[in-house]
Amino acid sequence: MSDSSKVQIDVVSDVVCPWCYIGRQRLKQAIADLDGVEVEVRWRPYQLDPTIPAEGHDRKAYMLAKFGSEERLKEVHKTVLGAGQEAGIEFDFGAIAVSPNTLDAHRVIRWSQTAGPGVQDRLVGALFKAYFEDGKNVGDRSVLIDAARDAGMDVAVVESLLPTDADRDAVRTEIETASRMGIRGVPCFLLENRYAVMGAQEPEALADAIRQVAEAKARGELEPAAG
Repeated sequence: MSDSSKVQIDVVSDVVCPWCYIGRQRLKQAIADLDGVEVEVRWRPYQLDPTIPAEGHDRKAYMLAKFGSEERLKEVHKTVLGAGQEAGIEFDFGAIAVSPNTLDAHRVIRWSQTAGPGVQDRLVGALFKAYFEDGKNVGDRSVLIDAARDAGMDVAVVESLLPTDADRDAVRTEIETASRMGIRGVPCFLLENRYAVMGAQEPEALADAIRQVAEAKARGELEPAAG
């Protein structure tokens, strides 16, 4: 299948969003269930809270301030834990000490797009796991470098770029573009840069949406996707 016939899926996501991690797992299942449909997945940036300082916030205090009470936070975690287990994710919220700023993580994800087939998805998966299952601070550059290495990136390049301002503005511009498109929450799956599937939908729903777009594309009803 040629690149032009593949369905392009842009996933707007933040690496500290638990539903984005669940959404990734459900998307992988949806893709596995598709028969005769090939896709190209790209990960796009979003920040749930861009105001978090570079050093991050104490997670427990931050989450309590966000949700208002221990009881409400436990309810939220219970829902996520259940959905995570179904998706094969072992969330360990108690292990997470820091709510980080994710700008640097998104910069590395951006660079991974040109690092070879499958590298970007492996990196995104590694960052989700590092944060949600291992309790690591994905705002820490050493954690980002380790994830980049595990994903197959050129670590020397990442180490040289991270301390600079490289692609800070580019990432922020992408996030602003998502906001202008009406994206107010994540995950959001953009199919062929036209159709948006909002939220961590079940694999069957994602597969159905992708299949419909693939069929429309095969009939010549879609112009080549931009971006």
